[in-house]
Order: sequence, then C-alpha cells, then structure tokens
Amino acid sequence: MKRNDGIAIALMLLFIASVAASLLIGAGGVTAGEIIAVLRGGEKASAAYRIFWFVRLPRTLAAVMAGVSLSVAGMLLQLVLGNPLAAPGVIGVNSGAGLCVLACAVLAPGLAGLSPYMAFAGACVAAFGVYLLSRLTGSSHTALILAGVAVNTLLGACMDAIVTFAPDALMSRSAFAIGGFASATMKQLFFAAPLCGLGLLMAALFRREAQILSLGDEEALSLGVAVERFRALFLLAAAMLAGSAVSYCGLLGFVGLIAPHMARLMSRSDTRWRKLIAALLGAVLCLVCDLAARTLFMPYELPVGIVLSFLGAPFFLYLMLTGRRRGR
Repeated sequence: MKRNDGIAIALMLLFIASVAASLLIGAGGVTAGEIIAVLRGGEKASAAYRIFWFVRLPRTLAAVMAGVSLSVAGMLLQLVLGNPLAAPGVIGVNSGAGLCVLACAVLAPGLAGLSPYMAFAGACVAAFGVYLLSRLTGSSHTALILAGVAVNTLLGACMDAIVTFAPDALMSRSAFAIGGFASATMKQLFFAAPLCGLGLLMAALFRREAQILSLGDEEALSLGVAVERFRALFLLAAAMLAGSAVSYCGLLGFVGLIAPHMARLMSRSDTRWRKLIAALLGAVLCLVCDLAARTLFMPYELPVGIVLSFLGAPFFLYLMLTGRRRGR
C-alpha cells in the first residue's frame, strides 16, 4: 500500500468516527443509546427523535460541508495567489460573502434561498479585488496579505454599519461574526449544496491544470496552460465554496488555512492527493472542534469559531515565522 493510500484510509476512518461522535454525543440529556434507538425507528414523538433530526443531523452535515468547502477553497486560493498564508478568512473572502448575506437579510428577508448566491457574489468581488490589489501594489507575499487585511477591515466596517442602521437584519451579529453550526438548518444546507458541489466539481475536473499552475506562471505557460483563464476559474471555485459555507455557518476562520497546510505536510510529493486529504482534514477539524465546543463546558456551549481561533491564530503566527526564516 502506498503512503498516500494509507493516509487517505486513516483519515476516512477518522472522519467516520468524528461523524458518529457528533451524532451520538451532545448536550440535551439525550444518550447515545436513545439516538441509536431513533435510528432503528424509535418513537417519533420523543425528544431524542427531534434532537437527532432537527439539531444534531443538520449540525453534523453543516460541519462536514463547511470543513470540506473552506479547506478546498483555502487550497485553491493559496495555489492561485501563490501565497501559503492565503485563506478565505484571512484575505477577506469570507467577509465579502458575509457582507452580502447581511445585505440579503436587509433587502430580501423572506428569501432565505438567495443567501448562498449573494454570498458567492460577495466572495467573488473580494477574491478578485484582493488579487487585483496585490498585482497593482506588487507581487510579494506581504503585498497580498496587506491587501487582504485592508479589504477585510473595510468589509467588516460595512457589516457593522449595516447592523447599526438595521439592527434586526440578522438574529445575532456576534454569533455570525464568530461562526458556528448551532443554528444551521436542513433548508440552509439544501440551498447552499449546489454551490458547494459545483465548486468541488470544478476543483476536481481541472486538477491537472491546478497541479501545473502550482509550478509557477512561466512553467505553466510553457506547458500550454492558459494561466489567467484558469486562475480566474479557480478563484470562482474558491468563491463558490467559501460563499456557500458562510451562508449558513457565518465567518468561520482558519479552517482554510490549517487544513491545506496539514495536507501539504502529509502529501509532499503528490499534489493529486492534497485536495482529498485537505477536504477530509477540514471536515474532521470542524467536527472535532464543534464537538469540543458543545461538550467541554456543558450545559454551556462555545461557538465553534472561538475554538478554531485558539487553534488557528498560533498556527498563522507559526507560518509567518517559519516563512520569514526560509526567506532569510
């Protein structure tokens, strides 16, 4: 068995175990045995039935979809922008999606199905805006991150302004800004699933071009790859994935930074496996952090975005420091 096969199988088993734990363990006084009884066709009027179908199942699916979407989006952004620190939550892509979700809540509060597509539009504007700013100000890694910070700050200010003038636009601005899966519903996931699926399909269909693009622009051009065309295509795919996730889980950060780097460490020699490994890692990361957030301080619950921030901020600093040493 090859090394990448073993890693993929181990991650798949870890993913299955994380899904099972997310469905069977939680607050609410419902035991794992009661959940198993529900799966066997138990009483539909019971509290365990309602908790499983209307709380734990949507929450688990939301964590899986968000983990897969944000991790693959982060990998695509790092590839397209040529910066290992690029991630949807770092360079403003999530904030662009979040701003349009707020705008949709103000302008069309009765059309919940529009939120993922508005989020996609906002993520597109932010991703292409950061790319153009980085090209205008210089091609260095620092220029890209500074452009992303500027865009992130501006979009965050716009969201705060909307909430100031329309305080009822969103049920909980703070929960949306931190990010979490507690309020996710099957209806939200149903509307977001087409964008998520299309983004993943684009990333899978053009994996050869993505692998060539990772070699650099000059090498890709010499091999016959239309660099700008595929860069735009991958930016669109990343915007679809990030926008679909933000529409139901809020401004969840650092998943798109941690998972791609861990995948790169696990599969250094074979880029074809990295998207699969990153997707599995992102899903497991969201599931485990969400499980920790709702069980560590029972009956109180932390938003999962706080747990991810405790993990992601030191990881971001570590990447900056190691990148600086390599630069020297």
